[in-house]
Amino acid sequence: MAHQIPEDGTLLPLMEEFYTIQGEGFNTGKAAYFIRLGGCDVGCHWCDVKESWDAELHPLTTADDIAAKAAIYPGKAVVVTGGEPLIYNLDYLTKKLQDQGILTFIETSGAYPLSGSWDWICLSPKKFKAPRPDIAPFANELKVIVFNKSDFEWAEKYAEMVGPNCKLYLQPEWSKAKTVTPLIVDYVMANPKWEISLQTHKFLNIP
Repeated sequence: MAHQIPEDGTLLPLMEEFYTIQGEGFNTGKAAYFIRLGGCDVGCHWCDVKESWDAELHPLTTADDIAAKAAIYPGKAVVVTGGEPLIYNLDYLTKKLQDQGILTFIETSGAYPLSGSWDWICLSPKKFKAPRPDIAPFANELKVIVFNKSDFEWAEKYAEMVGPNCKLYLQPEWSKAKTVTPLIVDYVMANPKWEISLQTHKFLNIP
């Protein structure tokens, strides 16, 4: 039987939750509680959590329980990721978290309408399902995964859509890092509005 996920976001398909150090982008190095929701139809072939794609595999969990568990940890920041978390209405979950003094961060492809109240929005657009143009102006951080040389031109297209204070990051796709990292280094030196994001959690060998 298919999940009946309520539209008010009080139940969400929870794939995993864990306390760790944020590994990439602007908030690298900060303690954070990760909430990974199941369900994604963006379909990046290099996705490292393909098991997140099918929401049916992950138990429906109350947003109250998710928020209560997040509050136990000393680091008062939560990263909601996926899958693609904006498939769901995140208003209720983020209100519960913020009521407890927890900062709310999201990592999204931007392919779905924005819901939730966020302290930090990381937009990571994907070629496989383009982000909605109405999300780009709200992004605090644009993080483009570089898989090959053509991704730089594609990244610039989204840099024009975000606000003037949005942080711009280029991140090597992990399996292609040897090839693309030197290209990114050269690109950032020539285009210093961009910065390099690395998946430091993989170097640190933490989740």
